Amino acid sequence: MEFGRYFEQFKEGDIYKHWPGRTITESDDMLFCMLTMNHHPLHIDKNYAEGTQFKQNVVVGNLVMDIAFGMSVEDVSGKAIANLSIDEVKFHKPTFHGDTIYAETEVLSVQETSKPDRGVVTVETRATNQREEMVMSFKRSVLVPRENQVQKD
Repeated sequence: MEFGRYFEQFKEGDIYKHWPGRTITESDDMLFCMLTMNHHPLHIDKNYAEGTQFKQNVVVGNLVMDIAFGMSVEDVSGKAIANLSIDEVKFHKPTFHGDTIYAETEVLSVQETSKPDRGVVTVETRATNQREEMVMSFKRSVLVPRENQVQKD
């Protein structure tokens, strides 16, 4: 069984649909907020949130991003030497407790490097909810080894 991809296995335009989805519970959100010290009342105070335009708690955006990122690891960075950058993080719609996040990743570019044993793959990961509404997206670049090459630093 393989985990991740080698550089040669990435092709521009390929789309990987990550499975399974992940339902975000109130407990998930509360624990993440406490771990990351994000104490904004929109995320942790139901009474406060009921008085906002959302009328309910909103899941902290970084949790949604981290779930989508994690869902993409097997397909994108499972063999990675390093994650090089995360760019253009966008939150398109709020996510609420009980929403289920699904993710897919599109390969944007595949570039050789000066070292023959690796290359850079740039992708965009998009997260949607159970209503197929895009809730967030981000781009990232990953340093990936070539197949059958000894990695040299």
